[in-house]
Amino acid sequence: MADFIRLHISNSESDAVSYDRKIDPNITIAELKSVIEFVTGISPNGMEMELYKDDQFLMKIIDRDDQNAYKSLADFSAQDGMRLHVIGRCMWLDDSGVDKFELSPQEYDSRKDSLRNYLRQNKLGRYSEERAAQKLAARAHAKEERQKKLMDATVGKRCRVLTKYAPPRLGVIAYQGRVAGKPGTFIGVKFDEPVGVNDGTFEGKRYFECAPKYGSFVTLDAIEIADIPPEENPLEDEL
Repeated sequence: MADFIRLHISNSESDAVSYDRKIDPNITIAELKSVIEFVTGISPNGMEMELYKDDQFLMKIIDRDDQNAYKSLADFSAQDGMRLHVIGRCMWLDDSGVDKFELSPQEYDSRKDSLRNYLRQNKLGRYSEERAAQKLAARAHAKEERQKKLMDATVGKRCRVLTKYAPPRLGVIAYQGRVAGKPGTFIGVKFDEPVGVNDGTFEGKRYFECAPKYGSFVTLDAIEIADIPPEENPLEDEL
């Protein structure tokens, strides 16, 4: 009974696919190629085989050279646990004779049901870099616009105050700057009507002069610079 050796068979078509196979070392090279064809799908015609020990290349497995004719795998001193690497085109993967549906790059880019469009819509893959750049640009633009608004919100300018749960209120900017105990910049507004919450003071410190209920401190985001004179205030028509 023949003593089989176990060879690890890899191939040039896919690094992810390999096999362990028990092989009779006394079979001919032609018979060995037939076994390899069954395992890998690579045709014996044009097939090349290399023998490795671990990752060290040992020799090519050939039928003959200028001096010798090799009858079997045993002539190459193949041993249990070695790797047989097969080079050639797998017939299972040869689709050259198969009609294929193909799209031009422009046609594929315009499709709504493509992977590229999905990645683009969800800002994934390489499109995430574009999204990050867009966010940075948007933040830079918002910062620039805020700075312009802050420079425009000078004392004496008319404004409209828009805050949650309150109707628009008209007034004049009476203060711009810090308020004790609060972070950020505040705008002190003297209203045309008693629709405020203070008299220009906060926690006992005065920041501007106005009658009680005519003053408030609001954030920059809550105001709009509006050149509307007091007499056009629609609240004057109400009782």
